Amino acid sequence: MLPANRLWLSEGGVGLLRSLRHYCQKTPRKLTICEAISHLQVGTKIKVQGWVRSVRPQKENLFLHVNDGSSLQSLQVVASSELNHRLLTFGSAVEISGSLVTSPSRKQEVELQADQIDVVGECNPVDFPFKIKKKHGLEYIRQFPHLRCRTNAFSSLLRIRSEATAAIQQYFKEKGFIQVHTPVLTSNDCEGAGELFQVEPAGQEKNQDEEGHQHFFSVPAYLTVSGQLHLEVMAGAFPGVYTFGPTFRAENSQSRRHLAEFYMVEAEISFTQSLEDLMKVMEDLFRSTTEHLLDQCPEDVALYHKHVSPGYRDNVDLMMKKSFNVITYTEAINILNSSSKKFAFKTDWGCDLQTEHEKYLVKHCGDFPLFVTDYPYALKPFYARDNQDQPLHTAAAVDLLVPGVGEMCGGSLREDRLDLLKTRLAQAGLDEAYGWYLDLRRFGSVPHGGFGMGFERYLQCVLGVDNIKDVIPFPRYSRSCLL
Repeated sequence: MLPANRLWLSEGGVGLLRSLRHYCQKTPRKLTICEAISHLQVGTKIKVQGWVRSVRPQKENLFLHVNDGSSLQSLQVVASSELNHRLLTFGSAVEISGSLVTSPSRKQEVELQADQIDVVGECNPVDFPFKIKKKHGLEYIRQFPHLRCRTNAFSSLLRIRSEATAAIQQYFKEKGFIQVHTPVLTSNDCEGAGELFQVEPAGQEKNQDEEGHQHFFSVPAYLTVSGQLHLEVMAGAFPGVYTFGPTFRAENSQSRRHLAEFYMVEAEISFTQSLEDLMKVMEDLFRSTTEHLLDQCPEDVALYHKHVSPGYRDNVDLMMKKSFNVITYTEAINILNSSSKKFAFKTDWGCDLQTEHEKYLVKHCGDFPLFVTDYPYALKPFYARDNQDQPLHTAAAVDLLVPGVGEMCGGSLREDRLDLLKTRLAQAGLDEAYGWYLDLRRFGSVPHGGFGMGFERYLQCVLGVDNIKDVIPFPRYSRSCLL
């Protein structure tokens, strides 16, 4: 039997020693591209995973640029030409291990000296619709909703969208608002426009109402057009509530400003009798979210301001410095009627403002965000507070109009006076359907108001994007092809 101190000479000891050496080897640390290019890990063994954005083989060396969506900037990879492979092409998915070193090039601070390159998923660059070193416009990449996230422009959009979502949530949290998940399935149409998607089960037994109509629920069910009425319920117990989720409009339009499914940020504030309170929250929300984007996504935002809307950054900077303009609906109509511009739609007092009117008003007021207040009472839904002003009968309602988009936010004080609300509902034939809504005014009611902000329209405004279909991951619109 060998002495203990000679164990390493035995066959088993050699095997044990090899295992220990393997165990003690440092495992490459997995990093995102964003973490790698921050050059905090220079000198360490790392592993990155992503997609090849460029391939440049040379006689002795191989140069790659790899991106994983965590950053607009790609990581340069330098390897021996022996690691080149026929499947290593533009668009292929790879896993690369090596050492992160300081780069001798002025174009990047660090690069990855590769020891191993594995092609995880191949890509035929001939068939791939996006070509290396070619700039593809938003209209072109829109044709490939399942692939456009591979482009710089759309990956930047998705990062911006993610950060904007977080910033909105953070704003309301800091202001003490409670988030409420309002229903997607509902029986009410709080907008009153009738552009609803009705929902019924496919191939299942349905309930039959008194008139012989069959429904899964006891009443017709629709995809929500707004979470406002449900927020009003919650505003009876909290000073501030909000929701952030999908909403649906069955509007038969394929225009650049309409979607069948989009996202809304909606808030309801209790104990307020002032439109100024609502306007302050709208403006503060816009500034807080935009400030966060400019701070956290400077390269992604700059890409849009350079290639999609050149020079638009100056507009955004101006929006961040000055208070938003405020005019009444009556003043807006006077401005439109004093204009030499010929509008397609009427501009009589009592007519709803159309997109062409909204964009003109914004430009007239310095191409700057504009609040329009006190709309005709007849234009607004039953819940809008009656100003009880004569001879012009108006409601305490407000819209926020922004450059290039038109209306981005809409809100109002809510009618909290039970007698007036009962009369309005009766006139609209809604008193039975909205008996529960009247209960909100009977039991501990307080003056309150709220607003909704179109999330996609906000992104259009900040980035200068003309078509709303370019700021949402999967656009749904009339006669679109769903994935």
